[in-house]
Amino acid sequence: MSTETPAAPAAAAEPARRQIRPPDPEAAARVVAAALAEDLALGDPTTDGLLAPDATATFSLLVKEPGIVCGLPLVAAVFAALNAAVVVTATVADGDRVATPREIARITGPARAILSGERTALNLLGRLSGIATLTARCVAELDGTGATLLDTRKTTAGLRDLEKYAVRCGGGTNHRLNLGEALLVKDNHLRLAGGIALAVARLRGSPSRLRLEVEAESLADVQTALEAGVDRILLDNMSLDEMRAAVALIGDRVESEASGGITLDNLRAVGETGVEFVSLGALTHSARSLDVSLEVAE
Repeated sequence: MSTETPAAPAAAAEPARRQIRPPDPEAAARVVAAALAEDLALGDPTTDGLLAPDATATFSLLVKEPGIVCGLPLVAAVFAALNAAVVVTATVADGDRVATPREIARITGPARAILSGERTALNLLGRLSGIATLTARCVAELDGTGATLLDTRKTTAGLRDLEKYAVRCGGGTNHRLNLGEALLVKDNHLRLAGGIALAVARLRGSPSRLRLEVEAESLADVQTALEAGVDRILLDNMSLDEMRAAVALIGDRVESEASGGITLDNLRAVGETGVEFVSLGALTHSARSLDVSLEVAE
């Protein structure tokens, strides 16, 4: 999939604000602490040399292109970690659509803290907003097909909880957060375990009672998975014709998911094959950051 983050699809009217499950607070705090430690490892001698400790200022937080906003709580957390006197007053919320470039928050308080945290805050806001915007575009492509858009574990190391939060802000659905949330038997598992039937039998005989999904690369694999008794079959890198045949074979016996070789150009066609889920690693590994900036307010 292209690394470009397309503009969020236009809407006739702004929909009612959705309730979006927030990121894990501990995960967010760890990310903020690590990012600030990285950028301020040797302090900020430029800012400290130019501004008095008691200097204050007001800044505009700007989104400079259309998109879906995501990451405002992280912005607030960055500045709070540096100085509790910094006040972030947002005019939008995470998950909101910004149709044109605009100010989305005012940030007021100790100038040193704001300038020292600027890049960390913008990096997080731009990254998460880019993922949310790309996700919204993909959700729009699937609209009306009945297919649900899923993310994957192809995330930036250390940022998974936040990037999956961004997917939710864009209207997508999270797949596994980690390896322990479900059983997913992939190609290398199958090669080492002796195939689908043996792998499923072994896992069904294990203490785990997690949902079981297996990859299938052919219609023969699909039939084997059905006979083995799985909960979901992942149609891996299949052509559209193969997907349609696989969906017909599966019927309503188990869930179906398509993955691999899917781009914006063929996403809708994949949804129209009848698969219940479409998973895209590109949502998190190929989204371009949204263009955001922080400027002294006039």
